[in-house]
Amino acid sequence: MKAPIVIESIDACVDYILDTVPDTVVFGIPLGIGKPNPLVNALYRRIKANPARKMRIITALSLERPVGHSDLEKNFLLPLVERVFGDYPDMDYVKDFRAGQLPTNIEVQEFFMKTGDYLGNASAQMGYISTNYTYAARDMAVQGLNVIAQAVGAKGQDGSLRLSLSSNPDITEEVIECVRATGQPVLAIGVINQKMPFMPNGAEVSPGFFDVILTDPVATHDLFAPPNNKVSPADYAIGLHASSLVTDGGTLQIGIGSLGDAIGQALIVRDRHSAEYRHILDALCPTGLDGRELGRFDVGLYGCSEMFVNAFLRLIEAGIIRREVFDDAVLQQLINTGRIKEDCVTPDTLQALLEAGRIRSPLADEDVVFLKRFGIFRAEVQLSGQHLVFETHRCGLDLREATCVECIGSHMLGSRLAHGVFMTGGFFLGPRDFYERLRTMASQDLAKIDMTRIDFINQLYGNDALKRAQRRKARFMNTTMVITLLGATASDALESGQVVSGVGGQYNFVAMSHALADARLIMMLRSTHDNKDGLKSSIVWNYGHVTIPRHLRDVVITEYGMAELRGRSDGEVVKRLIAIADSRFQDELVEQAKEHGKLEASYEVPECFRHNLPEVLAAKLKPWSEAGLLPDFPFGTDLTDDELHMVRAMKKMKHASHHPSELLTMAVKSLWEGKEAPPAYLERLGLAEVHSFKDRVMRRLFAGNL
Repeated sequence: MKAPIVIESIDACVDYILDTVPDTVVFGIPLGIGKPNPLVNALYRRIKANPARKMRIITALSLERPVGHSDLEKNFLLPLVERVFGDYPDMDYVKDFRAGQLPTNIEVQEFFMKTGDYLGNASAQMGYISTNYTYAARDMAVQGLNVIAQAVGAKGQDGSLRLSLSSNPDITEEVIECVRATGQPVLAIGVINQKMPFMPNGAEVSPGFFDVILTDPVATHDLFAPPNNKVSPADYAIGLHASSLVTDGGTLQIGIGSLGDAIGQALIVRDRHSAEYRHILDALCPTGLDGRELGRFDVGLYGCSEMFVNAFLRLIEAGIIRREVFDDAVLQQLINTGRIKEDCVTPDTLQALLEAGRIRSPLADEDVVFLKRFGIFRAEVQLSGQHLVFETHRCGLDLREATCVECIGSHMLGSRLAHGVFMTGGFFLGPRDFYERLRTMASQDLAKIDMTRIDFINQLYGNDALKRAQRRKARFMNTTMVITLLGATASDALESGQVVSGVGGQYNFVAMSHALADARLIMMLRSTHDNKDGLKSSIVWNYGHVTIPRHLRDVVITEYGMAELRGRSDGEVVKRLIAIADSRFQDELVEQAKEHGKLEASYEVPECFRHNLPEVLAAKLKPWSEAGLLPDFPFGTDLTDDELHMVRAMKKMKHASHHPSELLTMAVKSLWEGKEAPPAYLERLGLAEVHSFKDRVMRRLFAGNL
């Protein structure tokens, strides 16, 4: 592996790219925070200014600092964004892409878009690449990728320089492998951002992995850090139901956002407040708690998720994510059966490995390397000819000889297995304190987190035995937007074909859940959604787009309960989904199912499921919210108390803006009551002075909703 070229300025790096690639630059950059924004901007501006050059950007999840839509939102967000996002530089192509103003010589293609941001954007919709996450590297490579650049973490300098792919080891290595396998060259550029957490294990690469390393200090900037979302009663109810399906000693996959936080907090409540946890579930489950897991986590969980999110880190800190897995199939299988204990190495450990055929007797070089790697032998043990040597102790290699085993057991064994990990992730994204906790985490704790390739995480193919051994009792938790009464889900796009986000890894985890004998797929959704067309049920008879077909249905959860669908008949699936639908839509769903011959004419929804209403749910959870077990922000927030107060008022106003009659009623009431907001709030929102009737109405509306 040849030494990389070190370039010290962004402009010089752009020059090098344009000199190396004389034709169209097909530019691959990672999803999320792994993008080297300053380099991306410099290259984009240079090509934008020169119509003779062309570029295609191939990426996913391009992030932009929030700006707000209305004047009220913009004024509110300005100081918040400055405080939370710091010097994070927006990317020029994102602004042009969003505004529909990309120059004709530049294209952007994404395989996963920031949720809902590009609905109605013709360029984005036409440029979207629909692919599973495990195929993303392949599908990027077939575009003729010739440059790939990534922000990296760094330690040391010059000859001691160490690099980490940090947040994004997900597909970079695989993309480069795929392109080079075709015989085509690809220029790999590592851009050092000193604020990227340095992640070890699968994320660490040698400097020679890159053709170019860019060391310009301008490339160091704050990371995109979305604040934690408020966890609503509906989110908590979903999270509580989901948490009761997680088995101690199992494997967990969850996603970002308020649902992920709700699951994380519910698991913490289950572990630390088991009696209260049972009482909460009793209130939420009208048919009882059969089949629910209610106990503490005595063994702990292993986290295995394409996205390493804040909730996972909180579960690590709470001691719930702690089940270690090891990078050897036979060793892991012996741990699973209890034949080997992770925390106690004994001569019996050697015997178990010998009986399983993982090591031989007499021991060979590779056996000693294996035993030292996993801490079974002390690191100082050496193989010298036909003997093992440690300090003044010396013995033979035959594990069937009692004197050899006695010597090894007395002097050469480690105390516990080494190099286990309890969290495996492909990329991460989180609030500011999430990154800071990773940057400052003790090295021995950080070593338990393995950021690695998505082709390892999201599928069983390749090293199948190891993955199956590690991912025991897996619970793969995914969110969807809409589910049909027959169990098909739409998670990435609307029935019009407009893409909301992307398929991402959802299908991969669905497939794994059915391929692993003791795994379950848990598909979560809020029972309703509200928009300008009014309140709609998220459980529908039919939908014109499908992400996951109905034959892959398993467990579905809404805030009103859990529906076990695996192996059930269509008629039973329909009944179970109606039972967890919002009660305002149940009669309509029953009639539709009857009309299509999927429910008997005499069927009626049982009385115990007839009270699926937001106010009923809120009342059930209120005592536990007031007791502090279900706080609005279980893992903290970057917003101040005043900002939270203001946000609640503005959300009410925004909701009313989609419903004219509600807005009119709200406006009349606010004007009649004549309430005033605190001067500091009005100053923040640009409402301190009234210049028009509109200003007066907005001021009164805001005050009336505080």
